[in-house]
Order: sequence, then structure tokens, then C-alpha cells
Amino acid sequence: MTATAPITQDVLTLPRKLPEGGKVNIIGLTRDQLRAALVAAGTPEKQAKMRLGQIWQWVYHWGLRDFAGMTNLAKDYRVFLEQHFTIELPEVVTRQISADGTRKYLVRIAGGHEVETVYIPEENRGTLCISSQVGCTLTCSFCHTGTQKLVRNLTAGEIVGQVMLARDDLGEWPVPGAPKDETRLVSNVVLMGMGEPLYNFDNVRDAMQVVMDNEGLSLSRRRITLSTSGVVPEIARAATEIGCLLAVSFHATTDEVRDKLVPINKRWNIETLLNELREYPRLSNSERITFEYVMLKGVNDSDADARRLVRLISGIPAKINLIPFNEWPGAPYQRSDWERIEAFADIVYKAGYASPIRTPRGEDIMAACGQLKSATERARKSSREIAAEAGL
Repeated sequence: MTATAPITQDVLTLPRKLPEGGKVNIIGLTRDQLRAALVAAGTPEKQAKMRLGQIWQWVYHWGLRDFAGMTNLAKDYRVFLEQHFTIELPEVVTRQISADGTRKYLVRIAGGHEVETVYIPEENRGTLCISSQVGCTLTCSFCHTGTQKLVRNLTAGEIVGQVMLARDDLGEWPVPGAPKDETRLVSNVVLMGMGEPLYNFDNVRDAMQVVMDNEGLSLSRRRITLSTSGVVPEIARAATEIGCLLAVSFHATTDEVRDKLVPINKRWNIETLLNELREYPRLSNSERITFEYVMLKGVNDSDADARRLVRLISGIPAKINLIPFNEWPGAPYQRSDWERIEAFADIVYKAGYASPIRTPRGEDIMAACGQLKSATERARKSSREIAAEAGL
């Protein structure tokens, strides 16, 4: 599929229920969906709201995975839950830890597919970068993930599960009876991993409802950032139905260059995208939009580009994240020289916009921005290349 494909894409979305006679996985169900599932399984309507609240707290506040441990529920109801429901997360296949403390998880989901999730520890905060699709359909030419074909959308449960498995690994779940600890190791979530979140809108929205619920994982919408390459028709929906912060993979100041770097621009060009973005802060009650701008040597890093950028975004509450290009094997671009990046940042800053230069993290484990691509896919590609070189 190309970036010009219709928004409704022919990709597989797994059912929430397992095959005939199987159990429903609670992870990823919104409150309304879980309540309906409890009633459908036989929970009396009058009890469903209370049972929902109890189960929700056990699963999302305490991180419990066993119905038998839900001690404020009657034993016979716990047996009932065990018969009809399950609490399952994606499987962590491997975990790599960078020299700078960044953690990258290779995560296996239903069907044996794999995605990558990255945890970035920083002073007084920790950011979790999660994936929304297996592969990606956008083929952005500077992005390693974009070289992997789209396989399918992640379910809401597979998206929420990435947050929960990171908390598992970090030992972040509260301990009953222990003093309350307000420290959040996973304090921020960014939908900047594999895939285009707005091409998997419903599952992303439902997952974020679970993550933002203040009786469970309880991450504020201002602690969640959704990054899009510019799926214009879904931006207003994201504002009203999710309401989190928005980041835009911008990366160029002319349609000619952006068409090459971010091919979705051929469908919704810079002018169309910016016109839609001007409404987002008002609709979502967000303070500003983040424009992501990868710095590519001799491609988009000139003083003229910097000046054109600030003219383009004039009137939009914004900050510009300048991202030194994270090179990967076979990449067609080079990282801009540091002096060039600083000169670009200075022009943007003097125009009145925050222009932080992102420090590359996790490069030694291929966990940096734009480098995510499952280990299995990389291995397959290597095998094909080896065979081609051998004339097989």
C-alpha cells in the first residue's frame, strides 16, 4: 500500500474475542466495552457497574493478572470471571538496554507478529514510545520502519499492553500495604513507534481511553503525544475524541521535498495540513503542536528552510523538535553537521519558537527515532540479501 491509499485500509484487525468457546481478553476494553462484556457473560445489570470498577482497579491500578487474587469479589464470581475472561499482554521476546539506559522491547502479538516498544529514562520523567501497527504504510524515505510493509493494525489491547509490560519490567505497579509512591517511571507515552496512529484510529482512541482513565493507569492526556505524518481527515477527530497532545512529522518546507521524504504529502500537501492544524489547539484544548523536523544533510537544513518553516507555521502555537538524523544500514541520507543544526535552531528560536535539538537515544541498540523495525524483519531482509549476493 502507498501513502495515497484510502484511509479505510484493508488490514486485519483481530477480534476481541478468541475463537468459538474462547475467553474475552479484558486488556484494552474501554469501560463501556467491559461492562457490556460482563453483562453479556451473565453478570446482572444492577451489579455490572460495581463489578466493572472493582475489576478495573485490580487490573489497571494494581497490575493483577489473576482473577483469584481479586479478594473483594466473591469466590464464585471470581470463578465466573475465570471461565469467561482472560488478562493477557503481548509477549516480550527480547529486551535490550542501551548504554544510555534506553530499553527496547521486541514484543510478540497475536499471529506471531512482532513490534518494538522503547522506554527512554530522563531526569524526573520516563517516556514510553509505543507502536500502533505492525510495519507501516507510509514509506517515509528517511525512516527505517517505513521500509517494512504494513501487516496489520494493533488491537487496543496490544497497544495498552505495551504500557503494562513496560511497567512490569520497571517494577512500577504499587504494592498493597506499602507507602504510597507518586514517582512515575512511565510518566509520558508517545505514539511514535511503528505505524501511523491515525490509520488505526478506533483502536488507538480506545487504548488511550484506558491509559488516561484516572482510576487505573492514570496518565493525563497532556502526558500523551500522538505523532502523525499528516492524515488530515482524522486530525479533528483526534482532537475531540482523544484530546492528547499532537506532534506532526513535518520534515520539509516545500511540497517538492516533502513529497519525497513523507509521501503522504502527495495526498494532503503542506497547505492543506497546516490549515487543519490551526484548529487543533482549540478543539483539543491543547497548548501547542509539536513539529518534528529530522535534520538531513543538504536536503532540508538550510537557512532558507529555517526561515520558510517559521513563515509556514506562523499563527500556530508550536514548538519545533529538531531531530538529528539517526542513520541505519543502507540509509539514503546523512545527519546534518552539528553546526548546521545549531544555526537552523537559532533562526527558529529567534523567530519566537522553542527549538530544542533532540539528543539521540538508544542508537547502539537501534532504538532511536526512525530506527524501529522488528528483529525478525531485519533478519529476513538479511537472509534475502545474502541469497541475492550468492546468486540463489
